[in-house]
Amino acid sequence: MAAGIGHPAALGGYFLIVNAVTFILFWHDKRRSVVRAWRTPEKRLLTLAIIGGWPAAKLAQRMLRHKTRKQPFAWQLNLVGIAWGWALAFLAVAAVMTPA
Repeated sequence: MAAGIGHPAALGGYFLIVNAVTFILFWHDKRRSVVRAWRTPEKRLLTLAIIGGWPAAKLAQRMLRHKTRKQPFAWQLNLVGIAWGWALAFLAVAAVMTPA
């Protein structure tokens, strides 16, 4: 089987890169907030979470204590996590239910 876009290694690489970029951007935004400099738009942070960087976004939020009280961002990030959870559950059930 050729290593295409749906290949597990390609997907793993994609998620690794998206999560690394997401964590770094949260870290950078936290540093910028401390010195009251130009910030990363919340829309960009949420977009990275939506396209697969949610685990890193949540990790950065907890580790860096960044955007934990900021509403509605905090609940929007949690909503993205819930959506990812449902999507993964759906894919797992579909994989089990699909005949071999």
